[in-house]
Amino acid sequence: MSSTTEFIAELVRAANEVERLTDLEHARLLVRSVAAIREMRVKAGIPSARTHTDKIADLQGLIAQIGIAADTSEEVRAALLTAACMMRDLHIVLDTGTEIQMTEGE
Repeated sequence: MSSTTEFIAELVRAANEVERLTDLEHARLLVRSVAAIREMRVKAGIPSARTHTDKIADLQGLIAQIGIAADTSEEVRAALLTAACMMRDLHIVLDTGTEIQMTEGE
């Protein structure tokens, strides 16, 4: 199993036992996932949207709120699963050698 696949599994396991983990553990997993997603996007040739519609912005917003705002287990669970899905999709793109071509205006 690749390190990416192992990390995806770690995110899913954490989502399934989110109540057992501390806020610090939640934040660390999400920070790692954001870094991994960014790196995978670069490798795949996908530019960052740098808008509020980019799911990475949602993940970073939750990271900032963990332990401060009234984040719920469901919000953290959803964020962990979103990160796992994004990484899975990018892993498939990279493994299959799919070429990403962006047209102007995208």
